[in-house]
Amino acid sequence: MKKIFAYGAALLGTMLLAVSPVQAAAAKTEVQATEGQKVVYYQPKSVDLTPRKATKEEVKSGEAPAGAYIQSDSVFETASLRHVTDMAKYRLAKYDKLSLLVIGFPNGIGVNSITVGVDGYVQLPYVGSVKLEGKTLDETKEILMDSLGRYIKIPDMSVMISGYGPRRIYVMGEVNSPGVHEVSIDNQNAFAALSSAGGWTRRARSTRIQIIRVIGDTMYYRQLNMKAYAKKHDLTQNVQVQDGDIIYVPRSNGILIDKDILPYFNAWAMYKAMTD
Repeated sequence: MKKIFAYGAALLGTMLLAVSPVQAAAAKTEVQATEGQKVVYYQPKSVDLTPRKATKEEVKSGEAPAGAYIQSDSVFETASLRHVTDMAKYRLAKYDKLSLLVIGFPNGIGVNSITVGVDGYVQLPYVGSVKLEGKTLDETKEILMDSLGRYIKIPDMSVMISGYGPRRIYVMGEVNSPGVHEVSIDNQNAFAALSSAGGWTRRARSTRIQIIRVIGDTMYYRQLNMKAYAKKHDLTQNVQVQDGDIIYVPRSNGILIDKDILPYFNAWAMYKAMTD
């Protein structure tokens, strides 16, 4: 029996040694079998893919690893409640519609209206795909004139926004209507997104609301004190939102009398009345 065990252990070790090319990066483990025979096999090292918070050194050097999350106030700009951002600074987003007016071509050039696709590109005749998402109107004009100018002599061009695409924000946690909510171009701010979700509930911890934005392979977040915004008029707590942002409202640890205590008291009173 001992010989059979030793042989089986040795065979298992041989099979593990020849199984996978990840052995070079695997952890070597030795097991002492019966009759003094040593079985050597390799156990692949586990890879930790759990997102982690980037260190201050990584953030400062700009070398945060993929999948890291960074607390940043600079990524989220304070919102303006009056009107849309200055059009000179406005950057195109997916589903935005543009009208083109080319000087010297009263009947157009075959493409008078274009829409930014879900991938951030527009389709132009002759030229093909051109990325416009994230560009200002001045940058867009320069790109279009350069691209189309290879095929058509264009003296000048006007680019105007004829329609804005919807901005979809994920509002989750302790809100009355969690889910994906659209905000208009004039209401691109965290408070408006929370309002579209019916506002936060009585259980919400409104002083620690999180807004999350993914840029590339990195997740940025900021903590918002919406209670200070609503009651103390701290405008810095309301930030601009972008399509795809996530707003999460955590739950408070506080106890609500009518929700947490009264139901049990009523049940106890009913039980007491039935048993007395």
